[in-house]
Formats: sequence, structure tokens, C-alpha cells
Amino acid sequence: MSPEITPNLVAEHGLTNEEYQRILKALGRAPNPTELGIFSVMWSEHCSYKSSKRWLRLLPTEAPWVIQGPGENAGVIDIGDGLAAVFKIESHNHPSFIEPYQGAATGVGGILRDVFTMGARPIANLNALRFGAPDHPKTRHLVGGVVAGIGGYGNCMGIPTVGGEVNFHPAYNGNILVNAMTVGVARADKIFYARAAGVGNPVVYVGAKTGRDGIHGATMASAEFNSDSEEKRPTVQVGDPFTEKLLLEACLELMATDAIVAIQDMGAAGLTSSSVEMAGKGGMGIELELDRVPMRETGMTPYELMLSESQERMLMVLKPEAREKARAIFEKWELDFAEIGRLTDTGRLVLRMGGATVADIPLAPLVNEAPLYDRPRAAPPAPRPFGATGLQPLTDPKSALLKLLGSPDLCSRRWIWEQYDHMVGADTMQRPGGDAAVVRVHGTQKALAMTTDCTPRYCFADPKIGGAQAVAEAWRNLVAVGAKPLAVTNNLNFGNPERPEIMGQLAGCIEGMAEACRALDFPVISGNVSLYNETEGKAILPTPVIGGVGLLEPGARMATVAFKEAGHLLLLVGDSRGHLGQSLFLRELHGREDGPPPPLDLQAERRNGEFVRAQIAAGRVAACHDVSDGGLLVALAEMAMAGGIGAELEGLNAPPAALAGLLFGEDQARYVLEVAEGDAEPLAQEAARKGVPLRRLGRVGSDALTLPGGHLISVAEMRRVHEAGLPALMGAA
Repeated sequence: MSPEITPNLVAEHGLTNEEYQRILKALGRAPNPTELGIFSVMWSEHCSYKSSKRWLRLLPTEAPWVIQGPGENAGVIDIGDGLAAVFKIESHNHPSFIEPYQGAATGVGGILRDVFTMGARPIANLNALRFGAPDHPKTRHLVGGVVAGIGGYGNCMGIPTVGGEVNFHPAYNGNILVNAMTVGVARADKIFYARAAGVGNPVVYVGAKTGRDGIHGATMASAEFNSDSEEKRPTVQVGDPFTEKLLLEACLELMATDAIVAIQDMGAAGLTSSSVEMAGKGGMGIELELDRVPMRETGMTPYELMLSESQERMLMVLKPEAREKARAIFEKWELDFAEIGRLTDTGRLVLRMGGATVADIPLAPLVNEAPLYDRPRAAPPAPRPFGATGLQPLTDPKSALLKLLGSPDLCSRRWIWEQYDHMVGADTMQRPGGDAAVVRVHGTQKALAMTTDCTPRYCFADPKIGGAQAVAEAWRNLVAVGAKPLAVTNNLNFGNPERPEIMGQLAGCIEGMAEACRALDFPVISGNVSLYNETEGKAILPTPVIGGVGLLEPGARMATVAFKEAGHLLLLVGDSRGHLGQSLFLRELHGREDGPPPPLDLQAERRNGEFVRAQIAAGRVAACHDVSDGGLLVALAEMAMAGGIGAELEGLNAPPAALAGLLFGEDQARYVLEVAEGDAEPLAQEAARKGVPLRRLGRVGSDALTLPGGHLISVAEMRRVHEAGLPALMGAA
């Protein structure tokens, strides 16, 4: 018996009364439960972007090197020599809070499928993770489960996890963030799209069988948590990386033929979104025989089959003559292969089961006519100017530095990345721990640099500056390894958009991102929006994560952060004004989160960054590190720890009242360079010609950082404190 469509049932599907009235108008009748479920997932925030689409249109998405921008499974850029880089970042926040291992693991599996669906072989994974306060009772459990899930899935797939970021803040106590990014490489002339074509062409299901796991996953991702969140465990998908590895190889083998017309990953909303999106993009209709869907559980209903988010599944449209060739490939890889439907010219989704029609829906309302909202927004209050009132003059920079190096947001992530196989494939050129990961494009002399970045405390204080700074920081990370930044993917994590203050944060961050992307010639080619990240009315910090990818051409020089050789000079690129507002120094040393974020000058970002990249390319830079969280002294300490050698610092004198700003201020557009003495003068002359601020910081050497005034901080002591932070948090030896 089908349940009656009541207002309560409509509300349980995340639909408003006004949206339900639109469904009635689209169908010309009341929906049955299966049809209601299909509308609910396709019109969910997760699938339709109904609160964010208006603002996403502000983002620049085009450049001569962009092959495919937003709107497909992943974005694609031209990297020369007939090759393309394919990449995207996506969230699995709600599932990872409920069931951290499987939530994180299936997040990795989903983003991998987004990339190899386009015809690309994945070459690297990254992630951006946010957890609650280190002393919150759930934090240790969540960190352990998420890290194990990411490592377990990626390691089994044989794809290196090479970079990312991890931060802690009480705002994430009730809603952690797990954003997963994958980068792949494909032939530029063999990109596959989810655009169905050809009346009568067969629709084929491949991969793992369908079960009841993950039903309403997309709907859950479009609602905030409450005290019942633990009861949503059944909506979390269960992953099998070994099956996904078989699916990857089978798909790529079939893609080497001329069999595929269109292909779509069964991700959020499963069979519903994959069939609707492929047919909708192609202007087609589609008929499915649900009895033919491979099932691993008995008695599954049409509703369950269409809304299940079981993992490791794909939907394809094949050329009719290629059926048996495709079947042979998937059976060789021991995967299910089932022809479950065909394309039509009706513009409708028609589902049959047990000889009866169980759903008949026009596709246009599902694809093109989802509700779009211009939600009310409130401008965030302007942060008060930062005042040093109450701050004691800094008299012990050593203690301050060690406190920062051991803090949760700055301590070594080795405990995490050692659980990931970051060297599998033998193409990883820069391991985790630097400004950006670098992975060789297999069989070539070129490499891709990649990073994820965001500073949520800046975004909360001033969304527009924070959004722009996230883009600039990702751009700077790529520049610091010598790469040319090419494009961005983003994961916009925010609270409930129905609250005007949250909508103000979202709009402000996107405006800032758009401005920075245009200024830096850094287009957005893919992304994901994750809203309703809050629990019982308490929202996360606005967290617009930026994933950046850049290119190192054959023969290009690559920079790393580690100090290289005693006697080399240290130079600072960029202006230092001693900005302490929203700094980690202020938070970790004084328990304050106030003031505006550091000002951002996008012209200076581009000028300084292009200068640094040119000097790396010219062979004048032995080491490079951008200055970000924790300021200048933290950057120098990280370079010293990476190289196992210290430095005699100079020019860092200031009155005690200004010393904290000089050493720990987070002014933007800055880099520390290590250069041989003979390269310093030509580099300085070029900086003067380009109008790039440059000052000398000292000389590499000894086993400590030596500050003016006799403060001495040994590399061994810094490393001991830095390495102890996460193991102490996780209770490890």
C-alpha cells in the first residue's frame, strides 16, 4: 500500500507547501510516493543549488585553457601536449559526522567517480577537514574515523593522498566538514560527458548492486542537524574501494573504445539524478525497467531503487552495436552489467516495475524548473578596528612561537598524512607538508601542483575579504612551488541559508571569490555547495574551501619550503604592517578572536606572486614559503624544521609593543625566499624594477633560529613541540 501524500510527508521530504504546489502544477495531478521522492531529491539544496545559483553566476568560469567549466561531473583544463587535467572538490559533511569512517570513505569514492566518469585516470586526492574544539568529547572519535576512512578508501584504490588541510574550532562541534578533492589526467580529445543522445539507445547500469543504504542522503545533506542526528545513520552510504577499483579500470577500458554516448556517476540521489541529468542535458526522455536493476536486497520498492545512494555504480548510454563489447568488459572485471532502459523523444522520465508504470514525470520541471530563491540577506556587522588594548608587549618571542607551533591549527599533520599512501604510483614530487603538493603527469616531464585552502575566521569577520583571501592563498601556494596557477574548484560550506545573516555570509564570500579569481586570472571550473551545516541553530564558520591546480611545464624548476644551505640569504617579498586582527597569535596566545582580517591588495598579490614565480623559474630561489597563518616567524620556523637547519635573523627589531605584529602578524601577499648570495643582487634589482617590496631577513645556518636581542630557538626544540601536537590530541604515543 502506498502511503497517503500528506502535508507531514511532504515536509519530511524537505519540500515546502509552495514547492509541493509547483509539483502539482508540473504533473497536473498529485504525485505518488515515488514521484514525490524524485522531486524531493532533485529539488533539494544539494542537487539544485536553489539558494546559491543566483550568486554562483558571479564567478568567472572561462579562460582559453578551460575545456569544461561548471555543470558536468568535474571541470577540465588543457595542460598541453594533448592532455587535460580533470578535477573537482565535494563535501560529505553530514554523513561523516554521523558515521565518520564510512562518511569520509564514501566521500572519497564519490569524488573519484566524478573524475573518472569524465574519462580521466585519477592521479591524486586531497582533502579539507574541519573539526570541533580539540577538547570536545566527540573530536577524537571524529578525527580518527574520518582520517581512517579517507586513508582506507584512497589507499585501496592505489591513488596517493598528497595534500590538504585540517583545522579545529568550536563552531564545528556539532557539524564537521569533510571536503574531498580528486585530480585526474585525460586525453583532451577523449573527455566524456553526461549528455544523452540517440532515441532508442540503451541505458545501462554497471558496477555494484543496489541496496537500501544512503536513501535520502541528498535530502539529509540539505537540512540542518538536531538532537536526532545520530538516528540518521541508515542514510550514510557504505563504500567498497575494491569494487570501485574494478569499476575504474572497467570504465577506462570501455572509454578506450567508441562505445559510450554519455556516462554519469550515481552519486547524490543515485539512479534518480543520473538518469534525470543525462536525459535532461540531452533534451531526451528516458524509460527505465526497475525490475532489471541489480539488487542486493529483496523486496526493494521503486522508491528505494530510485533514491538509494549505494556506492560504486554508474549509468551509461551506449551505442546499440556496442552492447556486447561493453558487457564483456564489465563481466571480465566481475561487475554487474544490466540494460535497464532506453532513451526516448518524449522528454519524460517513465519508470516501470512489475509490469506497471510506477512513475511518469516530465523532465523539464526536474532539471530546469527547480525553485530558485533570492533569499533575504543581512550584511554582516563590520568588524571593529583591532586595538592592542589589553595586549601585553611581547617580551618572550620564543615561548610565543613554541605555543603557536604546538597549537592544533599549526602543529604537524604527520600523524594524519602518514596514514595515507602519498607515494603510490611513484609520481609524487612534493609530499604533504609543503605549500602545495606536486605530482608528475605519468610518462611526461610536466607536473601538476595542487592545494586546498581557506581561513574561516577571516570569512566570519569579513565575508568578502575572507572569500577573496581564500582564493589568493590557494594561488600563493601554487606560486610558491613554482607552478603557474590555472583554475579553481570550490566547496562552499555554510549554515542555514534561510537565515539572512548566513545568506549574507554566502553572498559576501562569493563576491570576494569572484573578485579575486578575476584579478588573478584563476577561473572556477567546478565545485559544490554544502548548506545547512548547523546543529540546533548553531552554524559553522563560513568556510568556502578553494582547491587550486597549477602547472609545472617540462624543465620548470620546482621550489620547496626546506632551508637548503648554510650561508644562503633570506629575503622577504611583500610589505609587513604587523596586522594582528583575527590572527592565530591573538587567538592562541590571548584567547581573542576579534578585529578585521588582514587587508587584501589583489594587485599586490599578482605582482608579488608573478615576481616570485619568475625568480623560481630563473633558478635564483633555493627555497620558498608563503607567509600565512601564524605570520613571518612561523613561516621561518617551518622552513627551518623542514630543512633541519636554522638561521641568523636580522632586521626584526621593533619596540616591544610592535614586536608581536612584526613576528606574528598575518599580512598578505608575502613570501620568504632563500637565495644564494650571488643571486641576491640581480633578484633585488628585478624587484625594484617591478615595484615589489623586498627586504633582507638574515642568513641560513646553525642549529637554531637566532633573533635580534639574543633570543635563540633551537630547531630540535621547535620540531619536538611541532610534532607532538596531534599525537597528544589523539592519545597516541
